[in-house]
Amino acid sequence: MTDFAATKALFHLPAGMIYLDGNSLGPLPKTAAARVARTVTQEWGEKVITGWNRAGWMAQPERLGDRIGRLIGAEAGHVVLGDTLSIKVYQALAAAIDLVPDRKVILTDSGNFPSDIYMTEGLIKALGRGHELRVMAPQDVAGSIGGDVAVVLLTQVDYRTGRLHDMAALTKAAHGVGAVAVWDLAHSAGAIAVDVQGCGADFAVGCTYKYLNGGPGAPAFIYVAPRHIENCAPALSGWLGHAAPFAFDLDYRPGSGISRMRVGTPPVLQMAALDAAMDIWDHVDMAALRRTSIALTQQFIAGVEAACPMLTLASPRDPDARGSQVSFRFADGYAAMQACIARNLVGDFRAPDIMRFGFTPLFIDADDVDRAISIIADVMQNRLWDDPAYKAKAAVT
Repeated sequence: MTDFAATKALFHLPAGMIYLDGNSLGPLPKTAAARVARTVTQEWGEKVITGWNRAGWMAQPERLGDRIGRLIGAEAGHVVLGDTLSIKVYQALAAAIDLVPDRKVILTDSGNFPSDIYMTEGLIKALGRGHELRVMAPQDVAGSIGGDVAVVLLTQVDYRTGRLHDMAALTKAAHGVGAVAVWDLAHSAGAIAVDVQGCGADFAVGCTYKYLNGGPGAPAFIYVAPRHIENCAPALSGWLGHAAPFAFDLDYRPGSGISRMRVGTPPVLQMAALDAAMDIWDHVDMAALRRTSIALTQQFIAGVEAACPMLTLASPRDPDARGSQVSFRFADGYAAMQACIARNLVGDFRAPDIMRFGFTPLFIDADDVDRAISIIADVMQNRLWDDPAYKAKAAVT
């Protein structure tokens, strides 16, 4: 059983703050600053270019990939870090399309993160092979997986509502008609127990700056199932995905295994911060984390609904049907969230009317939830949100 009181002590949290936004940016692991400083001074400073070999920088993407792989149920050697999540979506989708060359439909849902949709549209345009992006309502996805579908591209947990797709069932449905399943785990990795191997996922991607606490700009990851990896032709044939980068061949030859999904130079300083965060995750039992997350979110929903009838639950009420976040709808949700933030309760807002709160048992406990409920009740019952200062929107909401 994971000791979540002990893990909470491993994070730096501003004094008095209740941080319910780890689903957007995880807080700072206390060891991260020293780890990054060591990388800067002892590795970059003293080893300079030799750090790629002597400090193990070049091997970091695969080594960290395996540590993340444990959290998502991946086979060893089939997850690699690097680049941004949008890049990894593009890579996975392009490879998936090539596995089903005789079909043209890419199926997704309207709850998918917009960047995934943008990348899909851009890839379709770049390929010029007549592919079609078909966007369904989340509840209609299962019934829309037909024989003309090449790829099912879904984010497992809806970024706005927390609605949770059944990865195993939808992957099975895709395979049943000869389609390929690509999963975005941006709001799953570190939030819920994921089993890409057990579910039969073909590809999966995700970011590390949310629940995994790798810091702003931390690199994304990509998983490719063993049955596909040697037939996977990288659409972005970057230098570090080459079979022999330092042979400097003018012709591209993909590397073996998951290394072929590398593209650009790994972000060494950012991966040092992620490495520190993974030291915490190495001791976390995902089943225990999920049980605790459900208890916290149930407590939060019950308390907010009892105190604030003007808020409407936007997340599924069934805990087995949502991730580790709770969203409420309110017409002036942006202003209400700003009023909460001014009182040291940090969540975020998603247009048009979603007040979003993330729950990470690594640093959130039942007392924090009670305090959060009290602040929300004060803001809503006393209309503290109805202040012009809270209605001026910032660049990041």
